Amino acid sequence: MAQIYYDSDADPAQITSRKVAVIGFGSQGHAHSLNLFDSGVPVVVGLREGSSSRETAAESGLEVKTPADAAADADVVMLLVPDQHMADLYSAEIAGALDPGDALLFAHGFNIHFGEIQPPPEVDVAMVAPKGPGHLVRRTYVEGSGVPCLLAVHQDATGNAHDLGLAYAWGIGGGRAGVLETTFREETETDLFGEQVILCGGVAELVKSAFELMVDAGYQPESAYFETLHELKLIVDLMYEGGLSWMRYSVSDTAEYGDYTRGPRVITEDTRNAMRAIMAEIRSGEFAKEWMSESRAGAAKLLETRAGEQHQLIETVGAELRSMMPFLTPRTPPGVDRT
Repeated sequence: MAQIYYDSDADPAQITSRKVAVIGFGSQGHAHSLNLFDSGVPVVVGLREGSSSRETAAESGLEVKTPADAAADADVVMLLVPDQHMADLYSAEIAGALDPGDALLFAHGFNIHFGEIQPPPEVDVAMVAPKGPGHLVRRTYVEGSGVPCLLAVHQDATGNAHDLGLAYAWGIGGGRAGVLETTFREETETDLFGEQVILCGGVAELVKSAFELMVDAGYQPESAYFETLHELKLIVDLMYEGGLSWMRYSVSDTAEYGDYTRGPRVITEDTRNAMRAIMAEIRSGEFAKEWMSESRAGAAKLLETRAGEQHQLIETVGAELRSMMPFLTPRTPPGVDRT
């Protein structure tokens, strides 16, 4: 069984006696910075000159410097920028600012596990990864709870990396909910696998395919949208609250019977073989190389696919239906016109 730690296992002095540079002020960056600051941890935010987030961070009462200056001013550096940009930023602005005994922290193991970043041997390297988006990390902290975190140590130069990581988790509220010990390899590979076969890739493809089949069969797009996408949240909420058994208890007997008898016809051995192939690509590093190559070449495939996906029928119908739901706040990606 996994080892799980809580606030009572952490020594806050391990982090309150250090200065933390949080590089980035996006979803995770703003949450980490503000939570640490409210926990009494000295924090400096590292943002490039001209970043639109500099004013927001400063208005929040945080000290703001360039990434290089922030790293030089701190002895703990948390990198919270996108995976595809992290290695270049590290090489250009962070590596030269690290001193022996400093700590380099991550919230995702991608760049360490796949060798994009190779820190010097005299610094601690650890991961504190909240299992939730940044707005939730911040909101739950303010409410007095927290989001569970993963903790891993890649390099323990000082003999103190584990205690420092646990204290950092305390500082952002993770110790209130539980901190599960893992490894960089396990976090990275399971995270990518979950995203690709279930959370993003698998679910999105099932939803799109089911919607298109229903429309092709003559059903109204609005009816298809409700059945394939809108109600998905209701089912996921039931799973989240009590697992598969609670979901199956909560739906009708007809739905439960259809689940048992038809689900395995959708997710077949061919599907499982495809999942195994995806897992092999992740574990071998093939996916990481493909993604970094795509990104460094300008991400043309990503951008083209993103643009095409945003204008599918399920998206335009969904936007119209959601506009009729007063309990929802409209959400539209930047640059997309749904009118």
